[in-house]
Amino acid sequence: MSQSRFNHVFLAQRTSLLRTLERMVNNHSTAEDLLQETYLRVTRALNERAIDHLEPFVFQTARNLALDHLRARRIHSRTMVDDVPQEVMHSIAAPTSSTEDAAHAEQLLERLNVSLGQLSARQQRIFILSRLHGHSYQEIAEELNVSLSTVQKELKLIMSICIGVADRLNAN
Repeated sequence: MSQSRFNHVFLAQRTSLLRTLERMVNNHSTAEDLLQETYLRVTRALNERAIDHLEPFVFQTARNLALDHLRARRIHSRTMVDDVPQEVMHSIAAPTSSTEDAAHAEQLLERLNVSLGQLSARQQRIFILSRLHGHSYQEIAEELNVSLSTVQKELKLIMSICIGVADRLNAN
């Protein structure tokens, strides 16, 4: 299939593609960026191989890019805050905190580091994949070849350790 044929299909479907992307990402500017990336990806694919059903391929490429964007956005916004009680969050120093608050936060981080360092290699890997890399429980289970239940139980244990460290420090 030639590039000119693709250009014709792309221009004919541009409005429909853009509307689909806007519905998925809820942002016109992001949808425009994804539409442009769709064009580039399909052009690259056409240079590598023949594509028999071009129109569905274009829509699937756009959809995959939107899902990748949404996944990245979810990972970016996901933090350990999701699993930590509010009273613990309020005990962590803010940028405009006092020297005492900053010292308390530093002490908390040191104790957390020690406690997390005592976890098994698998537990550390689960924690890193979940909290630092934003992997889903299912992705972690597949990567480590363990059950979903194991990942959930390990993360629950790890989070309770973190909360326990914070509670002990606050009790002092």
